[in-house]
Amino acid sequence: MAVAKQYPIRKQNQFNKITSMFSKYDVIALASLTKVRSAQIMEMRKSMRGNLELLVAKNRITGKAIRALDKPNLDKFAENLHGQNLYIFTNMNPFKLNLLLEKSKVYLPAKAGDIATDTIIIPAGNTGIAPGPVLSEFKDCKIITKIEGGSIWVTKDTVVAEKGEIISPRLASLLSKLGVKPIKAGLSLNLVYWNGSVLTADKVTIDINEYLTNIKHCSQEAFNLSYQASYPASKEITSILVLESSNKALHLAIKAGYLTKDTVQSVIREAESKSTAIYGLLKQKGYN
Repeated sequence: MAVAKQYPIRKQNQFNKITSMFSKYDVIALASLTKVRSAQIMEMRKSMRGNLELLVAKNRITGKAIRALDKPNLDKFAENLHGQNLYIFTNMNPFKLNLLLEKSKVYLPAKAGDIATDTIIIPAGNTGIAPGPVLSEFKDCKIITKIEGGSIWVTKDTVVAEKGEIISPRLASLLSKLGVKPIKAGLSLNLVYWNGSVLTADKVTIDINEYLTNIKHCSQEAFNLSYQASYPASKEITSILVLESSNKALHLAIKAGYLTKDTVQSVIREAESKSTAIYGLLKQKGYN
């Protein structure tokens, strides 16, 4: 008779904790721990206490715990458990969560073989480095320099690596000498489980600048449409429409010679101007 395998109490407790947290929260995010400092995780735990819970667990036991739950599409989530991961449990909107993680990232020195997380630019100016063998590193990285005042100067802003390119040992060494920390590191979402949907990181990423630009553009178009249609959709457009209508009414009253306390002076000036013009015309024709 086969004997059921008994798992250590520690693994059983972790299994139960994982199933409990997957059942408790609406959003479960998977983040890579590559280039993530323990201090960053501790700070996030501290600052976001009450809003999210963090858990590091082995993929195998997590996969088993997930498959034991009756929630839609969790099996698809389990299929993507690779590498060393951090699990983030929250009821926070995943778009907001992704923005918070981006804000928590820091810049680290580059090492040979690192992937550039952004375009790396060496700015023009004084490097503060004395001339010497290091000049060959500048040359290898295609950075144009000059010697001035006993220092190496970069003559113009130079792109030394595009986003996604591998950083060479030579470039990593030069960046270190320049004090440049170009590698953006921190928690990055790889996968999100949200109310039955499995989403990749790009699906919950918002470009704030683009978003604000779109809002401004839509606001301007709405304003223009409201103005053209003379529709008082807001207090701003209402004040403009009222002022414009008031000016049109005043202009019409003056042209019609209609006297009110607001038009009397303009009507008199208009009459004087016309009478002066008529007098001048009659004078030209010999009438005195």
